[in-house]
Amino acid sequence: QLRLVESGGGSVQSGGSLRLSCVAPEFTLEHYGVGWFRQVPGKEREGVACINSSGGYIVYTDSVKGRFTVSRDNLKQTVFLQMDRLEADDSAVYYCAADFRVQGSLDQTEFSIWGQGTQVTVSS
Repeated sequence: QLRLVESGGGSVQSGGSLRLSCVAPEFTLEHYGVGWFRQVPGKEREGVACINSSGGYIVYTDSVKGRFTVSRDNLKQTVFLQMDRLEADDSAVYYCAADFRVQGSLDQTEFSIWGQGTQVTVSS
């Protein structure tokens, strides 16, 4: 069974920062494009950011541009989502997802391997 594991979620005041990490216990993540998604109750899962296997191509959804940064350290087999100037609307369960074919996509149907999610709560 292939899976991803997210970490780094928590509670933070508006304007604060968190950094999420994504690792793959059963495979080498460096060969996969990785996306970050988020979901709140009653709403569809939303694509947040994506980075291709080499790190040379990155896509963000408009609402996080300038505030979130996706990066990867392939020597450490880890993908990060740095979230700065967090807002209440950023509160969600954040998931990382991977697929060998993905270059830069925010479409959840293109990702085959998923993590369980990590909660991010932003309060005023």
